[in-house]
Amino acid sequence: MAVDQSVNGIKRATQQRLQYIELMAYYTGVVTRSDVARAFGISDAAATKDLKFYSQIAPDNLIYKHNVFGFVPSNQFEEIFTDLEPQQVLPMMAANLPFIGETVEQNLIYGVPTEQLPLPQRLPGKDVLAQVIRAIKQKTKLSVVYSSLSDRDSSEARIIEPHSLVNTGLRWHVRAYSEDTYDFRDFVLSRVQHAQQYSDRAESNPEYDDDWMEVIKLQLSPHPNLSEEKRQILMTDYAAANDVIEFTVRRALLGYVLQRLSVDTTADASLNPNAYQLIVMNRDEIEPFAGWAFL
Repeated sequence: MAVDQSVNGIKRATQQRLQYIELMAYYTGVVTRSDVARAFGISDAAATKDLKFYSQIAPDNLIYKHNVFGFVPSNQFEEIFTDLEPQQVLPMMAANLPFIGETVEQNLIYGVPTEQLPLPQRLPGKDVLAQVIRAIKQKTKLSVVYSSLSDRDSSEARIIEPHSLVNTGLRWHVRAYSEDTYDFRDFVLSRVQHAQQYSDRAESNPEYDDDWMEVIKLQLSPHPNLSEEKRQILMTDYAAANDVIEFTVRRALLGYVLQRLSVDTTADASLNPNAYQLIVMNRDEIEPFAGWAFL
């Protein structure tokens, strides 16, 4: 791809807006003047200038489409300003940041080093992720080849209608309506082997997904086999009120919360309390929506 050599020397603020243009175009399938203006709080005229500037630098990357009043990525699209790999993009989307920030130690804006657990990456390729995100953004159907842990043939394509991405802390999945099973369910992104967005509009939407739309109170308590001193420490740790750790969560995410917090979900609280420090107080209310997480 022909790239204008004027890339070197572009001001950092301008580079950030060009990053956003690049990322938005590739992952959602279209970037408009209003997208850029809204993300950076600039005028429409300034946003238009940025889009024209990007097209001058990378003339083969974007194609203007009158029907969407914006630019779509070409088949020759190649990133110039940003790293479009999922491990970079998904955390940024989760934090609702318009561009990927610098993470090298000498640029720590607060001067405080932090570290994350070196957990295995469970992510798809960027081409698969882009198709998934485009289908969510544009509310279309999506064909996926999905490697399921069930006995289903993993080479068989299925049609889904995705509406949201979810980070459980251990993996990313997409919440979608499955045309095969006539219900909403979760598809682990790293198990999607191939994805192709359809032009057909999705017939479902998140409002039809009852477990996604409905929130429920999750009530937890320190494990009964812990000493009273440890129980009180946990109460303080979780800012518990009236001896109950309580918060609201989407019904669809209950199981993941229990898993992430290492909650003892056995009926008799028989797990090691040092490893599973919490138990569920309102089990009868919660279990119907997260049966897979209960032992």
